[in-house]
Amino acid sequence: MFDVDKWQEILGTMQKNKLRTFLTAFGVFWGIFMLVLLLGAGKGLEKGVINRFGDGAKNSIYVFGGKTAMAHAGLAPGREIKFTNQDLEAMWRTVEEVNTLAPRNRIMGEYTINYGKQNGSYQVFGAEPDFLLLNGERAHRGRLLNRYDELEKRKVVIIGEQAAQVLFGEEEPVGEYVSIRGIHFKVVGTFKVKGNNGGRREERAYIPFTTLQTTFNQPNQVQLMALVAQEGVSAALVEDKVRQLLAERHKFSAEDDMALDLENTEKEYLKVMGLFNGINIFMWIVGVGTLIAGIVGVSNIMLIIVKERTREIGVRKALGATPLSVISLILQESVVITAFSGYMGLLAGTGLLAGVQYLIESSGAEMPFFAAPEVDLGVALTATFILVLSGALAGLVPAMKAANIKPIEALQAD
Repeated sequence: MFDVDKWQEILGTMQKNKLRTFLTAFGVFWGIFMLVLLLGAGKGLEKGVINRFGDGAKNSIYVFGGKTAMAHAGLAPGREIKFTNQDLEAMWRTVEEVNTLAPRNRIMGEYTINYGKQNGSYQVFGAEPDFLLLNGERAHRGRLLNRYDELEKRKVVIIGEQAAQVLFGEEEPVGEYVSIRGIHFKVVGTFKVKGNNGGRREERAYIPFTTLQTTFNQPNQVQLMALVAQEGVSAALVEDKVRQLLAERHKFSAEDDMALDLENTEKEYLKVMGLFNGINIFMWIVGVGTLIAGIVGVSNIMLIIVKERTREIGVRKALGATPLSVISLILQESVVITAFSGYMGLLAGTGLLAGVQYLIESSGAEMPFFAAPEVDLGVALTATFILVLSGALAGLVPAMKAANIKPIEALQAD
């Protein structure tokens, strides 16, 4: 039941000792404020680093051919490993854990792309549609390459947005024709890339993989294979199977690290996430440690309050107050101080983070390795739970001390 007299008494006690109450509350306020601020900043740092991975698949594997460094099966080291279309077919047949497999070739060198009187020197790649999706290229105007472009070996091209701005300026590029090494290609779309080195990757052009093979004299050549593992399958497992398969087909040792150049994005991604798990734990320790310092301060102040009110508590008990009512009085006062000050710290922390987030988003600023900070609902609920628990813990020892006061000794106290 709500006891008005008890709440009036608690507020009256706090008003009589305003400075002491303020300093006590500030310790809890600062603890929650720092906890929220640290976790929000940590989240912003985590988002910023993850954004560097871009929109590409986080469990992809890129396989390039290398040079053998070990003799194997009577063959000398120094052989170049070059992939073929048959390697792609063997990969599909043999490695069941592969969900997506897409090749990519490049016209060697940076070739001039011409449109009217405008031109620019950009890298031109041939890729299957799935490669663009797992690599992080996203349509900005028009569309990306599709299966029909690939099957029909169409002379179509998509251009990075930065290259399109140089070639076309304010003009709409979709539907226009550009010349690549004297061959005309229809622009069907432009793309943007988010994340690591995104701007540089927008200075590229992509044509269908089969078109590049036939038009630019690269028959049965595959320079790069990109794979994505099935859901729930480790990319490391797929990497091992791919290495074994290619070692058998191209007759090199599976232990030869120089024969293949494999980039496992999942491995890097898991390293980064492991690092941030450690950072988050550290931030929780620092934030909770600061909060505990505030709670200890509240507990000490409540002990002083109990000592100052020893005679009053003795009178209460002499008039029939139960130990439970005395405990509830002290606990309520402690919870009021910690809950209110902690809630204000929570509001101040989330408000500051929201302000920083608004400034970043409204200005369009892109900071390397840092994105808009935020605190999710789980953290807010956890902080609220900590507030209530800390208030109870801070007042528990003083409340127990007050409940154990004997009325006769209390009435004799100075």
